Amino acid sequence: MRMRTTTARETTRSVWTAPGMPALLLMVASGFAGYSLLLPVAPLWAAHGGADEAGVGWVTGVFMFCTVAAQLFVPRALRGAGWTPVLATGMVLLGAPTLLHSLSDALAPTLVIAAVRGAGFAVLTVAGSSAVAELVEPERRGRAIGAFGLAIAGPQVVLVPLAPWIAEHVGFAVVFAAASVPLLGVVPAIRLGRRLDRRPTHAAPEHADLAGGTRRFAGLVAPVLLLLGVTIAGGALLTFAPQFGVDAGAALVALLLFTGLAALTRWGIGHLSDRVGPARMLWLLVLACVAGLALVAWAVAAPGRAVGIVLGMALVGIAYGALQNLTMGLAFASVRRTDQIVASAAWNIGFDAGTGIGAVAVGALATGYGFPTALVAAAVVSALTLPIAIFSARRPARR
Repeated sequence: MRMRTTTARETTRSVWTAPGMPALLLMVASGFAGYSLLLPVAPLWAAHGGADEAGVGWVTGVFMFCTVAAQLFVPRALRGAGWTPVLATGMVLLGAPTLLHSLSDALAPTLVIAAVRGAGFAVLTVAGSSAVAELVEPERRGRAIGAFGLAIAGPQVVLVPLAPWIAEHVGFAVVFAAASVPLLGVVPAIRLGRRLDRRPTHAAPEHADLAGGTRRFAGLVAPVLLLLGVTIAGGALLTFAPQFGVDAGAALVALLLFTGLAALTRWGIGHLSDRVGPARMLWLLVLACVAGLALVAWAVAAPGRAVGIVLGMALVGIAYGALQNLTMGLAFASVRRTDQIVASAAWNIGFDAGTGIGAVAVGALATGYGFPTALVAAAVVSALTLPIAIFSARRPARR
């Protein structure tokens, strides 16, 4: 009886003040502030230098693909070198190269900078989400993922829509300087790393990585595929929304709604997930994503339909934020405690691969066939994940 009372008391405590969480949230917020500033502006910088839609898409694509490649090695780096040096290095790689953008708007150097920053982003994403599982017990994990998601999405709400306006009206150099803010995250990264390095639970067995033990990681397939479906949509909209043929004000409102609703749903759905489980709402969110993409495609096909773009991006934003929380919860619940770092790496690979594919594929299709066709293709890909969402709702999770 005493043990149950303690457990109940623990589950009502705020996850925001759990030991290590403030440092994690500060690190993540600074890292994603830099990421958010350049997500729409680095492609605009390439377009400023003369790149076509395909080249513009490759700016986000290279960033994300290099992120995915580096994410494969983050679990092993954490085991071998420890959390502190890995986290600090990641923040430096993400923040320092942004200052070099002002030297050239040509596509090639822009892609090189994106590649280096992608390696730093890999550390932030994999180690950051894995730290949530290390710092907070499963009974409060939905709320912890929500707080973590708010630290991610908060900067995006303000900076993703605002950054293109600042670049065009104040100057690209101002955005590039501000995007070095991840360097300020080195301090909380070191504090967090020292705490986690003292915990024995982070040290998974040597074979617990994405290259081995595939059978016991089979449960990660469904959440990663669901995540791919919605992040392909998100990558396309975040990269190309300023180029959908509407005025700057409408693009700003569309991006504000997308990022704002994504932030709210990623945070707020954590409480519901802790009560009813992360799988029951998946199919509704997939349908919201498909409907939103279809609406944006219809609105882009003819001038004067800015309201359709705004409403469509709002629908996709709801699905984008909520599915991030729910699929991360499913990923952590599908593996053993010692495999949490691997679950984090798999989830982040799905997220960043989807974002990169969305930018590159939609950019390539738009170059040949136009944005409406490209967005319909993205909607079809998202719709293909609906059976997975329905199946996941019936599958028991591992604790």
